[in-house]
Amino acid sequence: MSNNSGHRIIPLEEGWGDVKKAIDKLEDMLAGGLQYTKFGANEYIGIYTTCYDMCTQRSPYNWSRELYQRHGETIENYLTTKVLPALREKHGQSGPILLAELKTRWGHHQIMNKWLKKFFVYLDRYYVKHHTLPTLSQAGLRSFRNNIYDETKSDSTAAILALINSEREGEIIDKSLIKSIVELFESMGMGSLEAYVADLETPLLESTREFYGQKRQEWIATDSTPDYLIKAEVALNDERTRVGDYLNASSETKLLKVCEEEILEKVERPLLEKEGSGCRVLLANDKSEDLKRMFRLFSRLENGLNPMATIVQTFITDMGMDIISQRQNRLDSGEKDKNEDPDFVKALIALHDKYLGVVRDDFNGHSLFQKALKDAFVEIVNKNVGAHPNAELMSTFCDRVLKSGGEKLSESEVEQSLDKIVQLFSYLTDKDLFAEIYKTHLAKRLLAQRSASNDAEKLMIAKLKVQCGTHFTTKMEGMLADLAIGAEQKSEFEARLKQKDTKLDFSVQVLTTGHWPTYKCPDIALTPEMNKCQEYFTEWHNQKHNQRRLKWVLSLGNASVRANFGKKTYDLQVTTLQAVAVCAFNGGKTHTYDELASQLNLDPEVLKPLMHSLCCGKYRVISKSPMSNKINTTDKFTANRKFSCNMRKIRIIMASLDASHNTKRVEEDRSIAIEAAIVRIMKARKTLQHQQLISEVLSQLAFFKPQPRIIKKRIEALIEREYLARSPDSPNVYNYLA
Repeated sequence: MSNNSGHRIIPLEEGWGDVKKAIDKLEDMLAGGLQYTKFGANEYIGIYTTCYDMCTQRSPYNWSRELYQRHGETIENYLTTKVLPALREKHGQSGPILLAELKTRWGHHQIMNKWLKKFFVYLDRYYVKHHTLPTLSQAGLRSFRNNIYDETKSDSTAAILALINSEREGEIIDKSLIKSIVELFESMGMGSLEAYVADLETPLLESTREFYGQKRQEWIATDSTPDYLIKAEVALNDERTRVGDYLNASSETKLLKVCEEEILEKVERPLLEKEGSGCRVLLANDKSEDLKRMFRLFSRLENGLNPMATIVQTFITDMGMDIISQRQNRLDSGEKDKNEDPDFVKALIALHDKYLGVVRDDFNGHSLFQKALKDAFVEIVNKNVGAHPNAELMSTFCDRVLKSGGEKLSESEVEQSLDKIVQLFSYLTDKDLFAEIYKTHLAKRLLAQRSASNDAEKLMIAKLKVQCGTHFTTKMEGMLADLAIGAEQKSEFEARLKQKDTKLDFSVQVLTTGHWPTYKCPDIALTPEMNKCQEYFTEWHNQKHNQRRLKWVLSLGNASVRANFGKKTYDLQVTTLQAVAVCAFNGGKTHTYDELASQLNLDPEVLKPLMHSLCCGKYRVISKSPMSNKINTTDKFTANRKFSCNMRKIRIIMASLDASHNTKRVEEDRSIAIEAAIVRIMKARKTLQHQQLISEVLSQLAFFKPQPRIIKKRIEALIEREYLARSPDSPNVYNYLA
C-alpha cells in the first residue's frame, strides 16, 4: 500500500510489531541487569524512522494517537507484570532488601522511560503539544506513581525511618540507598515536593519527635546539664549532616525545629535549674565552654535566652550583694566607717570586669545579657551601707587613683582603672552626688598640687563627659582651665614682685568662683609681711582686671615656715592659717586661748581645729597646758621648746574646715532640677494626670532618680507659687498656669 507521493504506508500492527521488538529487547536487557542499555546506531535509526513515518502518514493512516496510547500501555504492562510482582516478593523482608529492589526497579524504569522517549520523540514534538497531553516522560512517571509508588510508599517510608533511627543509634547504614529512594519520592511530586513532604518528610518528623522524646527522658534522668547539652549539640549537628547526606535540603529547618523542641524547649527550665550542674553552678565554677554551649543551644529557641538571662542577672546580683554584706559585716564588727573603702570598690570592679568578660566571650555580647549585667549592677551599685553612699566611695577611689601618693599604678593601669570606675559610675542613680564629691576631691588635688597627672585628670573628665554630656563636666573643665591660665599670671606677678621689697616667696592662684566648691573664708589677721604681699597682688590684679572682684580664701593657701627649735632648724609645710598661728609664738611668747582668738581674729570653729593640728597632732610644735587631746577656751599655748624630729621637712596636717561635700547643695540643686522638669513638661502638655507627670519627670532626670514623694513635694511647691493648679474636676489632674 502506498500514498499519492509513492511512499509505502505502514499499517499499525506492522509498524508496532517492529517497535515492539525493540521494546522487548529493552526489557530483556533490563531483566539481565544491564543498567547501561545500548542500541546500535542503525537499529535505533530504524525504530525512530518507523515511529516517525507512522506519525507523519496522512489520515486515516496517521497512527500518532494509537502510538501514544500504546506507549502508555507498554509502560503500564511492564510495571504491573514485571516490576510489581518483584517488589511484592520482597514484602515482609528487611527494609534494606525492599529498598534495594525498589532502587533497582526505579533505575530500570528511568532507563525504559528514556529510551521510549527517544523512540517516540516525534510524538512529544508535535502530537503531545498539539493535543495538550502529558509528555512521554510525565506519562511514564505517572504510570510508575500509580502502579508502583502508591503501593510501596508506606513500606518504603517505614524502611527509611528504621534505617535513620539505626543511624541515630550509631549503626552504619547505606546512605546512598536512602538517597536514591529520597530522589524517587522527590520525582513523584511531578515537579513539586508534594509527594516527598506528604509521604516521607511528615512521617520522618513524627518519628524524629518520638525518637528524641525518648532520648530526652533518658538523658534528663541520668545526665548533668553539661553532659545533656553535649549530647543535644551532637544530635543537632548529626541531623544537619543527615539532611546534607540524603534528605532534601528543605527538610533541614523543620527537622531541626522538631529536635530543638524535644530536647531543648521541653526541658529548658529543668536544665537551667538542675541542682549541682545548672546555669548558676556553671557561672559559679567559671565553666566557660559549658556556658558557651548553653548559650548556643538556647539561642536557637524563640525567647530561649530569656530564662537564662534572668538566672545570670540574679546570680550577678547575689554576688554583688555578698560583697555589700561583707562591707556591712566589717562595719558591724567595729571597723570605722570612713569615706573611703578601696577594697570594696575594687571588689565591685573585679566583679563587673569578670562578668563583663563572660557576657562578651561566653554570651557573644548578646543584648539580653548586657541588660542582665546592667540591671544587676544598677541594683548592686545603688545599695548603700554605712554612713557613706557608694557614690562617695567611688569618688574617693578615683581620688586615690589620680592623686600622687595614692594607688601605685602605671599610666596604662591608671587609664584602665578609670575606665572601670566610669563603668560602675554609669549604673549610679545619684550621679549628681558623685559629681559634687568628685569636684571637691578634684579641687583638693589641684590646689594642693597633689594631682599625679594632668593628662589623667583630663582623661577622667573626658570619660565623664561621654557618659553624661557637657553640662555634667563644665565646672570640672573650668577648674583645669583656671590653673592653666593662672600659671601665666603667676609668672607675670612673680616678676613684678621681685621689684618690691619683700622677704617672702609669694604666689597667688586665682579661681573662678562658679567653677569651684564653696569654701569658708576666715578673715585671719595676717602678719605684716603677708599683708604687704596681699596688697601688692591686689594692686597688680586690679590694674589688669578692674572689672573683677577678688575674694581671698586663705583657708586653701599653704606655706613653708622656717622654725628653729633649740639648735635644730625645720621647714614646716603648713596651711596659710597654720603659718600665721605659728608666727604668733615667735620669740617664745605665750598666749591664752582668748588672746590668740583676739590676735588672729578667728572664731572658735576655726581656731580650735587650727590649734588642735599644732598641739595634738603627730608633730606638736606648740605645747598647751593643761595637756589633753582637746582644745579648751581655758588653755594656754607656747612654742614647744622640747620639739624634736628626725626629718628636716615636716608636713603638718590640718582637718578641713569645710565638709567633704555639700549634700545640702546637692539637695537644693535637685529641687531646682525637679521643678524645672515639671514646668517644662506642663508648659508643653498644659494638662496632665499625676502619675503621668511623675513618670515623665523621672524620664527627664538624667543624673538622679528621686522618690515619687519628693516630686510630689515639688509639685505642691509649684502650686503654692501658682505655676500649676489642680483641676477643679479632678484633684489628680494638674493644669499649667501661663
